[in-house]
Amino acid sequence: MTPRNKIFDDLSQLMTNAMGVAQGARDEAENAMKSWMDRWLADRDFVTREEFDAVRMMAQKAREENAELKARIDALESK
Repeated sequence: MTPRNKIFDDLSQLMTNAMGVAQGARDEAENAMKSWMDRWLADRDFVTREEFDAVRMMAQKAREENAELKARIDALESK
């Protein structure tokens, strides 16, 4: 029985090593894809969510100020 156990032990070790290599390859592929995607997005000049929200708030404030100024102009014109 010892030779049979040795074969199973060797086969088990081989499969364990193969799984480790496969996991390493998967991790490497994920990192490469993430790096490629980050570079692609950076080249497209997309804005971050924080930048978008900041500009949206600035535009909202400008619209409110414009409405207030229009109301003041209308009040001055009616006098």
